[in-house]
Amino acid sequence: MSITPTPRILVLGASGLIGRFVTDDLRQRGCDVVGVARRFSGGQRVSPDDLELPVMAMEASALAELIRARDIGVIVNCLGVLQDGPGSDTGAVHRDFVVRLLSAIRQSRRDVRLIHISIPGNETHDRTAFSTTKREAERLIAASGNPHAILRPGFVIAPSAYGGSAMIRALAALPFELPEKERARPLQPVAVEDIATTIAWLAARPLDDETTKAVTWDIMQPEPVTLGDVIDRFRVAFGTAPQPRITLPKLLLDAGALAGDLISRLGWMSPMRSTAVAELRRGVSGDPQGWISATGIVPKRMSEVVGARGASIQDKWFARLYLVKALMIASLVLFWLVSGFIALVISFPATTAILTSRGWPEAFAVPFAAITSMMDMSIGVLIAFRCTAATGLVAGILLSVGYMAGCAILTPDLWREPLGALVKTGPAIVLMLVALLTLDNR
Repeated sequence: MSITPTPRILVLGASGLIGRFVTDDLRQRGCDVVGVARRFSGGQRVSPDDLELPVMAMEASALAELIRARDIGVIVNCLGVLQDGPGSDTGAVHRDFVVRLLSAIRQSRRDVRLIHISIPGNETHDRTAFSTTKREAERLIAASGNPHAILRPGFVIAPSAYGGSAMIRALAALPFELPEKERARPLQPVAVEDIATTIAWLAARPLDDETTKAVTWDIMQPEPVTLGDVIDRFRVAFGTAPQPRITLPKLLLDAGALAGDLISRLGWMSPMRSTAVAELRRGVSGDPQGWISATGIVPKRMSEVVGARGASIQDKWFARLYLVKALMIASLVLFWLVSGFIALVISFPATTAILTSRGWPEAFAVPFAAITSMMDMSIGVLIAFRCTAATGLVAGILLSVGYMAGCAILTPDLWREPLGALVKTGPAIVLMLVALLTLDNR
């Protein structure tokens, strides 16, 4: 009996937590996979079939041409954003794009199975733009008549971490505890391997198979688990379970969500935003029996994917530094803005007096002090915005080295001043270097 080969698979959102793992896993299974993302990080683009395309800006006709040109038989849609903000529109990503994608499949005149990654939960509890637009997309797909599978994974546990999964690792590694009410929220996990196995199983099914022509499955372990259970399991892996902990007050969580919303306006995609907190308090639960019965897949238990063996040093460093990274960026922004402001506005006469007392002409000292102060504040502004943070950090390092070298040549006595201001510049340079090296999110 001949075996029907698996059709070529197109993964949309191949740079994300689920999309990247699924793309790599399917290729390891021997599947022909085209991965598409708006942008890949340096270590993600591992194949000529990893394509950087402005998917969200592509019309249905362009998507249809991509499907035809690449001879696509299965599309896996992993695209998603947590919250509206600069460059992020939940309606555009979750709903409007699905409208164009369904139209593109029709225009391509090809038989294509659509596998759509959605969210679990009862739709009567949908409150955020994230959940309501995800559910609108589900309804559009179900009404299209196109062969489809809507997958609703639980809390995804993967080898890599991003967003909420990174936040849980940080809570497990640091001496903090969530309030008891938040710890008790349901959070049924799923191993990302089970998602990839499900997609591979679906991709191999014939399109005319009535049992898989239109399905919606919750994908998660069936045993009830809480958010506190997941965090505790990571603590076992990190070896931090016996630590004394400080319980974070609910007010602090709400303040953190507000701060996350504000910094998202600067391009930083903090996992601690109002939508994340709302979805956390809603919980993650579902009934995976339909999925298990149809596929025969036995979902991995949390104990099989977390804590089965001790965490590596890379895991521990990442978890410990994840929240500290935000503190580093914030402190460097304040350092440059405040120091420049003080020198330019509050203590400008004293700043110029330091230079003139050492023989600098006032006509040169005044503009020099003004320009360097404005340069300091400019660096603070550059670091504050995600898209220019790397430029600002490099500029801050170079300017600091320039200050140290310039003072050594022009005003060497400043190196001996009692508070050691120039000596303290060295650790500031190291801090900026660490921030620069940890700037990547994926």
